[in-house]
Amino acid sequence: MARGIGIPRCVQCGTRSNPCRCKVVGPTLGFLAFAAAAIVEWPVGALVYCFKHVKGRRIMAHPAAVVYPRVTNAIPI
Repeated sequence: MARGIGIPRCVQCGTRSNPCRCKVVGPTLGFLAFAAAAIVEWPVGALVYCFKHVKGRRIMAHPAAVVYPRVTNAIPI
């Protein structure tokens, strides 16, 4: 049987936010939100970095520092 490529699954174990202490949905959706935000924000951040270094770095770090943690922590499973 041929196996198809599914959506990426991220697993975060050792959390106390649910009884099984493992999260799958939150980290997976967090990764997808991170990727979508990064596609937009990294080129913009690179352009801004040419003129304002600190602002450009802050824009490029936004998907990893804000988007991924907020989405991952918002979904407890």
